[in-house]
Amino acid sequence: MLVAVICVVGCLCGFILFRKNVLRPGYVPGADKVKLSVIIPARNEACNLPHLLHALKIQTLEPFEIIVVDDFSEDDTREIAESYGVTVISNPSLPEGWTGKNWAVWNGYLQSSGDMIAFLDADIRLVPRALEILIMARQQAGGVISVVPFHYTVSFGERLALIFNFLGVFAFTSPIEKDSPNKGLYGSCILTTRADYETIKGHESVKGEMLDDLNLGAAFRKAGIQVTNFIGYGLVSFRMYAQGMRSRIQGFGKGAALGTSKMKGGTIALIALWVIGLVASETFFLFLNTSWWLPLFMGYLIYMMQLFYFVRYVGKFGIIMPILHIFSTVFMIVVMLYSVYQVVFLGHVAWKGRNVKVGSRREL
Repeated sequence: MLVAVICVVGCLCGFILFRKNVLRPGYVPGADKVKLSVIIPARNEACNLPHLLHALKIQTLEPFEIIVVDDFSEDDTREIAESYGVTVISNPSLPEGWTGKNWAVWNGYLQSSGDMIAFLDADIRLVPRALEILIMARQQAGGVISVVPFHYTVSFGERLALIFNFLGVFAFTSPIEKDSPNKGLYGSCILTTRADYETIKGHESVKGEMLDDLNLGAAFRKAGIQVTNFIGYGLVSFRMYAQGMRSRIQGFGKGAALGTSKMKGGTIALIALWVIGLVASETFFLFLNTSWWLPLFMGYLIYMMQLFYFVRYVGKFGIIMPILHIFSTVFMIVVMLYSVYQVVFLGHVAWKGRNVKVGSRREL
């Protein structure tokens, strides 16, 4: 009976954490007159940039300017960006105390002149009305907004990120985080006014932070500026870490351990209960000769149905992965252990050929 309660309680925690806070079309007077600067930091993004730059060219709301910051790429990132006729700048040498992405974004901002700024990662995909609806959503919500993109996957290896995606969405949509002073932003897609960005001194205020988006959100909150997070279902999407398993482990691992420090205790507790119930249900095959196997198996099926319900709004992960979610859970545990190992024992995390020292937040 106890194991059944653990699984049911854990599953219920997922329903508490998940919010379908999707972007919705809605007319806002003057939204079409906004001068929007789009800033894209890019390091070895030749495979992703064509998708984003093409999408930006066919938007119903034309950006005032598009700036790609080439962050010492070793592939054709710069040439591809220039072929789309956008402004391309070379990121200056990294100064002491800055991390790479923060420095790239900051230099993009320094070259921009729009009264509203969209910071987009190079792997973002947009439907033609996305920018228009993003601006309307920001005008309605006020302050700064960010979007957790819908995650498109192709290979089995990419689909292993299923559980990680849910944990990320839980963290950013949790109602407990609504009034948190440390409420974070999702860094792949952020929209802010220039005035608000300059009020907090932008990425300069978080220049040495590995988790720039989470700390940037906290800086906005500290300044009394509203922070609102949406999920990108139907409008904003991405294909994450398509370059192979190493990129996935490093990508998820660079913030897995550090990210929990920014969440409220209530959110952490609910996520922990959800994970405990999930992991418990996935052990049913170890107890086939006991009375525990049936309630555990029922818990497995309950979680499977919950995953199928949520995944419609979170990403495209196929049919098999929600059914065999144990594989994604194992991947999540491995990456979490790797993240803890980097933070606790190595003192730095690895990403895109750089090591970012956690203690002093500088790159090695």
